Amino acid sequence: MTKILYITTGLSTGGAEMMLYNLLAKLDRRQFEPIVISLMDKDRFGEAIEKLNIPVYTLGMNTGIPTIQTTKKLIQTVNKLKPDLIQGWMYHGNIAAQFVSSLSQQKIPVLWSIHHSLHSLSSEKLLTQALIKLGGLTAKFVKQVAFVSEKSKLQHENLGYPAQNSCIIPNGFDTSLFKPSTPIRKQFRQELGLPSDALLIGSIARYHPMKDHDNLLRSAKILLSNYPEAYFILVGTDVDKENTTLTNLIAELDISDRVYLLGERRDIPQITPALDILTSSSAFGEAFPLVIGEAMACAIPCVATDLGDSAWIIGDTGKVVPIKNPQALATAWQELISLSTEDRKTLGETARSRIISYFSLDSVVAQYESLYQQAILQ
Repeated sequence: MTKILYITTGLSTGGAEMMLYNLLAKLDRRQFEPIVISLMDKDRFGEAIEKLNIPVYTLGMNTGIPTIQTTKKLIQTVNKLKPDLIQGWMYHGNIAAQFVSSLSQQKIPVLWSIHHSLHSLSSEKLLTQALIKLGGLTAKFVKQVAFVSEKSKLQHENLGYPAQNSCIIPNGFDTSLFKPSTPIRKQFRQELGLPSDALLIGSIARYHPMKDHDNLLRSAKILLSNYPEAYFILVGTDVDKENTTLTNLIAELDISDRVYLLGERRDIPQITPALDILTSSSAFGEAFPLVIGEAMACAIPCVATDLGDSAWIIGDTGKVVPIKNPQALATAWQELISLSTEDRKTLGETARSRIISYFSLDSVVAQYESLYQQAILQ
């Protein structure tokens, strides 16, 4: 059996963390023995991974900055575990994986997984910029670098990442978990005290500059001037009433009665099928947004800004608009709203079919398993 050590930046709420959990949940445990090291803490997904009977070790690294103590702990943990293969996950995890392998006497094979796109390097934090640049210098020593999107792969190659040892493995979606549901649609509206026919536009994204909630809310103001019956459902870490930046902007735009801030939720499969439209308003950083594929699997049409591979995921089943353009975002919502109920239903069904055909979780897990087998044999 092949022992695989996953070294990830962290295990908090996020698309890359969710994908790691999904991969581990489906990994063939007859062939592979997975173990996880989080450079930071366990957080939400660390606890979920442990429930899969997969050990999770943590280093407690603060805000992504390594110390002598955490570095020593990483080396000691890897030496104790003696993995056959190390899978880096996200920038910090990738660099840590290569670093600890270089110190190993066995020269453990290393794979990287990159879940980020680079619309603008300057928009990243200084430490992240440094890690990305360092990755460009060291990626040639890695067995294989798996990018989550075509755009991300090309963007990184422009910064010096080699094309020879890279591939694309998109995010995958569990279409048995994310699926259309009339009962969920009714129940969610009852939870919020809304009419059964209320029009819901949803955003599922943590509060972060890259997610551009400012653009989302200004777009909402434009749409509500034409469709005052619409409601906006915002879900995500720090997307709640305690966030005064958000609440002040909502009050300034005078749309408080049409925006629901639900904060972090752990029942996303009980929310997404209730929406009429799922939207992603990000300004940078997106490579392969999970929330888009999850919504499409629920037969929900999507409107997204043109980042990463959002356009590839959506295809002709929704709308893609420029970043930081509230009018374009509002217009795209309006175009979907103006469709007949039957046409919007057909669009959603086409979206679900697209996810099943191109982005099923089982096919993505199979690609990772093939990658692991090749790395061990080489």
